[in-house]
Amino acid sequence: MEHLWLIGIGTGSPAHVTGEGMQALRDAATILVPQKGAAKDDLAELRRRIIAASGTAARVVPFDYPVRDPDLPYMARVAAWHDQIAARWQEALGSAGSDGPVVLMVWGDPSLYDSTMRIAARLAPPPRIRVVPGITAIQALTAAHAIPLNTVNGPVQITTGRRLRDHGWPGGAETVVVMLDGECSFRTLDPAGACIWWGAFLGMPEQILYHGALEDAADPIVDMRMAARAEHGWIMDTYLLRRV
Repeated sequence: MEHLWLIGIGTGSPAHVTGEGMQALRDAATILVPQKGAAKDDLAELRRRIIAASGTAARVVPFDYPVRDPDLPYMARVAAWHDQIAARWQEALGSAGSDGPVVLMVWGDPSLYDSTMRIAARLAPPPRIRVVPGITAIQALTAAHAIPLNTVNGPVQITTGRRLRDHGWPGGAETVVVMLDGECSFRTLDPAGACIWWGAFLGMPEQILYHGALEDAADPIVDMRMAARAEHGWIMDTYLLRRV
């Protein structure tokens, strides 16, 4: 492929896709759509709805998403997984490739805790990359709760559940946004003086929100998260912590 376009599609609502994103879909020659198994059919259906709404005539090509090897150390596991994803893209296009721009629809925004650009760098020869921004999970979360991301002149840090567990509350941060946390790592913190704003399935009809003092909200959030995951077979969530 000569041209690879990465289009941010937001967190669950087709309305999150910008006008520029919709036009890019119409201008594309091929759209690669990941297949992540029956448990995540909702995600594939959202992509199909966005494609249909755009009115594009692009060829839609599915590809099977690889699974990370749990036996490898974390960084090696991620690197091997990225290699496999890049190979799946090329296999899906086949020897004929594409006669025009290839599109990947990226959950949220390609710049924020997403590795699509890093995976694209593994392609040989490297394509020319175009990125169309999308609504991030952080924007969707703060909008859903109707709160500002930061306090007046206050510092914000974006981190992961893994780092929160390993290193605790980031030094100097008044507000902390936590991404990629499947273990409710807020439970490892001293809750005194902290509040949490949590959201799952942001922008989707299934959206769930909860907020409160961390010491009071932690257990209800854990319970809601477990129930939602059991009901849907998957969950995507994020949360904001703030010292008050």
